[in-house]
Amino acid sequence: MNRKYRKTVIAGNWKMNMTASEIKPFIEQLKENMPKTRTCDVVLCTPAVMIPAMIKAGKEAKVAAGGQDVSKYEKGAYTGEVSATQLADIGTKYCIVGHSERRQYHGEDDMLVNAKARALLEKGIAPIICVGESLEQREAGVTMEYVAYQVKAALNGIDATQLRRCIIAYEPIWAIGTGKTATSEQAQEVCEGIRAVIRKIYGARPARAVSILYGGSMNAKNAAELLAQPDIDGGLIGGASLKPVDFATIIAASNQ
Repeated sequence: MNRKYRKTVIAGNWKMNMTASEIKPFIEQLKENMPKTRTCDVVLCTPAVMIPAMIKAGKEAKVAAGGQDVSKYEKGAYTGEVSATQLADIGTKYCIVGHSERRQYHGEDDMLVNAKARALLEKGIAPIICVGESLEQREAGVTMEYVAYQVKAALNGIDATQLRRCIIAYEPIWAIGTGKTATSEQAQEVCEGIRAVIRKIYGARPARAVSILYGGSMNAKNAAELLAQPDIDGGLIGGASLKPVDFATIIAASNQ
């Protein structure tokens, strides 16, 4: 992490877990276990129906509310979708786009991810843009080429001013929900490569200001080692974010 130029972000992704009624006790337990001082922004991304409850409960613990997906459309006949306008109206500060599960189960491509990121930026919501390779791609030696393409596609049409509000999350698909984790060296290598791609597009100063998170099974045991890497500025946390003590441990690890 390099706090001189960019902020550290610890973001939990609850996926389709928990309920609104469980948020208040979770936050209370999280607050009890969090370090008295912290040097990171903390976000919990929940299903859209739970965001208002997260906003209400998270205020005292300084936990921001995030969404897990957004429509590329502002409004219209799109049953089941949630727009950036609607997310912004209830106070959502962050939103995940391009998560590997959205890509895999809903067929989302890179151009759609770009459209969603731009929709969020227009409404003042920080997009957490997910990129990452499959096991087959890593074994074929094309990790960086593939991830570089995803980054370029996701940032297409986004100017340097908007870039300042973007967060990139590197999530190797082969390490999500499998218990496998990239080594700190592997994670750093790709995060450094992502920053290099951004540098080529926008220049050195904007690139060094972008927060890049690691999102492949970061947990209470490996967080400190991963967060010690110079180009890893936080984590997008899955399973561990559902456990307040573990999530608090990861937040504490970001204080190094």
